Amino acid sequence: MPDPRTVKDYIRTIADFPREGVMFRDVTTLFNDARGFRMAVDQMVHSFAGTRIDKVAGLEARGFILGGAVAHQLSVGFVPIRKKGKLPGPVISEEYELEYGAAIVEVHDDALQPGETVLLVDDLLATGGTAVARIKLIERLGGEIPGCAFIVDLPDLGGRARLEAMGLPVHSVCDFEGA
Repeated sequence: MPDPRTVKDYIRTIADFPREGVMFRDVTTLFNDARGFRMAVDQMVHSFAGTRIDKVAGLEARGFILGGAVAHQLSVGFVPIRKKGKLPGPVISEEYELEYGAAIVEVHDDALQPGETVLLVDDLLATGGTAVARIKLIERLGGEIPGCAFIVDLPDLGGRARLEAMGLPVHSVCDFEGA
């Protein structure tokens, strides 16, 4: 008998983490299950079937796990986007706003060739702040973004609307209402 579970069924919710009132969507339980992980990666890849993709970009740490798997499935290269100070060699940086302050992400200045298409991949889309910072980095390198793929979308936080307003197709494997 086929397993009736969906990707969403493999994601654990932890109440009041990292602070009271937050419902944390933990994808490590998804990564821990071979069938669930494969299902999630397949759904992310399938959403962009027929789209030219030269590279996949992911943000540390869970975006590395997903992005590497998606890049492997697509037989393309992977571009790591990291927190400030973690990449050796020449980089370009982009600052973005967090709920309580700011952060900086960086990418190697030679990670892309102008005109390459880059699929953005990450585990979760909330407000879209980190995704927008990655988009700016890729665009500054001359890359084009055919879309973004996430495991979880938290639509109430507005990230999908923000990215779609920029003209980007957004695919999420599952949605969780509320924060």
